Amino acid sequence: MSVAEFLRQRAVDLAVSGSYSLPRWYDCEGKLRSFACRTKRVSPFRMIVDVPVVGKVGERVTSYFQDFGELQCTISATLKAGFLMELEMTRARRAWMSEKLTWLEKKQKDASVRELRRDARFVPQVSHTVLTLADGSSHPCFIIDVSTAGVAVSSEYDPPLGTALAVGACVGRVIRKFDHGFAVKFAEKQNRDDLNRLIVRTHLLKSA
Repeated sequence: MSVAEFLRQRAVDLAVSGSYSLPRWYDCEGKLRSFACRTKRVSPFRMIVDVPVVGKVGERVTSYFQDFGELQCTISATLKAGFLMELEMTRARRAWMSEKLTWLEKKQKDASVRELRRDARFVPQVSHTVLTLADGSSHPCFIIDVSTAGVAVSSEYDPPLGTALAVGACVGRVIRKFDHGFAVKFAEKQNRDDLNRLIVRTHLLKSA
């Protein structure tokens, strides 16, 4: 199915964080790499996800989302920074998925949900930005979440601990590695209201 066809179907515009692995991506130790991702539009049959590494049409993907569990999928269409996945599941699991999406959609529209604390981590308005290293080289990355003190990202580039770099316009250093990416601590605490602007450098994204 094409992305245009899916956009005409009944589905929920929903941002749920997760992880995924592609069959041809391994780390230096020969282990299958996993990357962070986030849903954009979901139905009980397929979903569009924002990703740091785009797979190929026809590739099988193993993904995991806290709200949906582990999903086996096949890529049916690709986008510049994401892809459309066909969900492989039993009829009973699909019925459960439908009920889950109905509940999540209601929760999403619930105005009584409290706002995040100002210093809490949050998902920025744009999912992708650019890492710039000390030597001037740059690498695209996917933003998992961000706070005034730092940011967690997922990228094809895998820097050593201690690497100094800029995420968008925010300078920092890699302080922690985890399964789907790494954490960067900013050299200076940022103003939360400015983070969406600083963390994304649009002109670099267009040229990357």
